[in-house]
Amino acid sequence: MNLLELPQTIPWLSLIWGSLLVAAAAITLVPAEQKRVIRAIGSGGALLSLLLTLLVYAAYQPGGARYQFVEQIAWLPQLGINYTLGVDGISLAMLLLNGLVIFTATLMSWNVEERLQSYWLLLLLLGAGAYAVFMALDLFLLLVCYELTLLPKFLLIGGWGRTRREYGATKLALYMMAGSTLIIIGAIAVYFGSGLRSFDMRLLSSSALFSSTFQAQWFLPLFIGFAVLAGMVPLHSWAPTGHVAAPTAASMLLAGVMMKLGAYGCLRVAVEILPAGAMVWLLPLAVLTMIGAIYGSLAALAQRDFKYMVAYSSIGHMALALMGIAAGNRIGLTGAVLQLFAHGVLTALLFAVVGRMVYDRTHTRQIAELGGLRQVMPFAALVFVIGGLSSMGMPGLAGVWAGFNIFIGMWDRFPLLAILAALSIPITGGYTLWAIGRVFFGELRNPAFLQLPRLTWQEYLAGGVLAAVLIVAGVAPGFLTDPISSGVAPIADALTQAGMLAGR
Repeated sequence: MNLLELPQTIPWLSLIWGSLLVAAAAITLVPAEQKRVIRAIGSGGALLSLLLTLLVYAAYQPGGARYQFVEQIAWLPQLGINYTLGVDGISLAMLLLNGLVIFTATLMSWNVEERLQSYWLLLLLLGAGAYAVFMALDLFLLLVCYELTLLPKFLLIGGWGRTRREYGATKLALYMMAGSTLIIIGAIAVYFGSGLRSFDMRLLSSSALFSSTFQAQWFLPLFIGFAVLAGMVPLHSWAPTGHVAAPTAASMLLAGVMMKLGAYGCLRVAVEILPAGAMVWLLPLAVLTMIGAIYGSLAALAQRDFKYMVAYSSIGHMALALMGIAAGNRIGLTGAVLQLFAHGVLTALLFAVVGRMVYDRTHTRQIAELGGLRQVMPFAALVFVIGGLSSMGMPGLAGVWAGFNIFIGMWDRFPLLAILAALSIPITGGYTLWAIGRVFFGELRNPAFLQLPRLTWQEYLAGGVLAAVLIVAGVAPGFLTDPISSGVAPIADALTQAGMLAGR
């Protein structure tokens, strides 16, 4: 890291998410019939935001200040509310994830024809909102941007989705509003309970502000509120429905980034601000995540719909990320953030293959009706295999380092739960290899598939970028582990101190 120096007078973080807002605004000025211009502006804005993210990533110093590239502008100072941005190793990895997924999602959107301006506007606003959440250091700002992502998600699914899209959009909205209610109540409690009358999370994370009783009472509402979006069992049923109903790009963002917003909130807000409360609830949360990991993999194994299989697999993988948080130690937290990144990339890749490359051409998601697609779309087969093997934790791909850290961390805290959760690993391998074999290999079941349209350059580029990231992160994980480890260290130390004070 720290491969270059960037002038600190330039608001780099604002430029990252602002580039998407500028692109969204520009799209509204383009005549609706100029579709290629609209698509080019949207993808160009996403590419610019990704390039700016890479610059910030390269200039980040893991051994430097905890929060870097800090920007602060008074917003409502009388209420302790400011426009405050900054990144540590955790948020830095999430910014990179969002940049990769929003750029590749725009590439997968070049086939959208209906209400093009509205579609691209919502897609870019969704990406911009996610960027802002990951870099916000003001709790009020974080919550505002978190809530603002709900509307684009709802409208994209309801307006451009397919299978039961109205039901999927409504169910997602209801679950998100229920979770948001808990989050807002918890945030208000923290605001008044601190006595600071400030939403600055750098100040609120001083656990000396809150009594152990206060933390134990208010940790769970905050954690559960965010965990709804993370798809934690038993609050997960919106996720498979929403993933399947959403158009391809929205599926990529929903599973690849939006669910990560929930887990990020669990860690950044609930655990970091209320570590003593976290220590009280680690065991029951660890049990739930263990159940979720096994349930998600079993549910995926039972699916015969290709997209539902990928959707349910996300439940199991997100459970592993939350399990790393429930481990409550440095290696577990590092694994959790690594899992968020690795799963975000691989699930975006899998949904891109299933939705755009396969379904949009074959018009079926039934695994029994597919087969031998390697003969007509070898590139799709290749990148799906890479994504699938990464989800299994195959050495040389990103998923292995996340799983290794999570299970080591859980073993250190709750060894029996680590053993039970490990049952999800062979199940994941089973349904992944079964799906790969049935869909891409063997005989070509439908001769009409020989006439399928060829993949476009956008699909090659998006699939290639995501697959390459999984390989690089598997072979040379240091570019992720170094900043992430530095980011989780203060949280792990706070949890350790809280546990010592409580005699745990």
